[in-house]
Amino acid sequence: MIENLFDLTGKRALVTGGAKGIGAMITQGLIESGVKVYISSRSAETCTSFAEKMNGFGKGECIAFPADLSIVENVEMLASKLTEKEKGLDILINNAGATWGAPLGQFPEKGWDRVMNLNVKSVFFLTQSLLPLLRNAGTKEDPSRILMISSVAAVSSESISSYSYGPSKAAIAQLGKILSRDLASENILVNTIAPGVFPSRMTAHFDLEALAKVIPVGRVGRATDIAGLVIYLCSGAGSFMTGNYIPLDGGHLIK
Repeated sequence: MIENLFDLTGKRALVTGGAKGIGAMITQGLIESGVKVYISSRSAETCTSFAEKMNGFGKGECIAFPADLSIVENVEMLASKLTEKEKGLDILINNAGATWGAPLGQFPEKGWDRVMNLNVKSVFFLTQSLLPLLRNAGTKEDPSRILMISSVAAVSSESISSYSYGPSKAAIAQLGKILSRDLASENILVNTIAPGVFPSRMTAHFDLEALAKVIPVGRVGRATDIAGLVIYLCSGAGSFMTGNYIPLDGGHLIK
């Protein structure tokens, strides 16, 4: 029993924003675990080239479905394309997100619209659109999984002048909790991961070495950290987990 506890071979997954940053780390972890992974990204070139790179690993399979998910029509298109390809979906990783930085006095309305549309609204409508596939795949013994990728910014008061980002990530965590209650009886588990500092495009302008010194464990996140937690939650090991908010931050929130 224990040797198959983390086995994901043959599972089908969608990772939004799956070609960059934390999404790319998750995609690679799933690919190396033998999962067939569909990835979306706003940049068709980035999405396609990353899928080609992932297919070089040989164990799983990666298929690119480029889409700007901040537009609801594109969300519906992505769900439709996936439904044409698959009869069921075992894993949905709601990772695509955006941020916006500006001083408090100059923070614009579009800094709210862009962030809330992609980080919250599109997550709801994509999940809604994919419920038939998630229901088809889930069983009582092996439920389908939805993972919301939030952030420690959801509960931290450090705004770093990105006033819409933290509230959007708090909203996605709350949405995950609500969905977990509604979907548990339908063999779909919903959990939220709240990463701390990981190397990504969002953190590229920070001094990561300096940040590592104030993180209690003394380093920033690694690809294996996020991939390991995702594999745990999506495998048999995580089949009794739902409705949880899990910080993955090296102790950031306790410092």
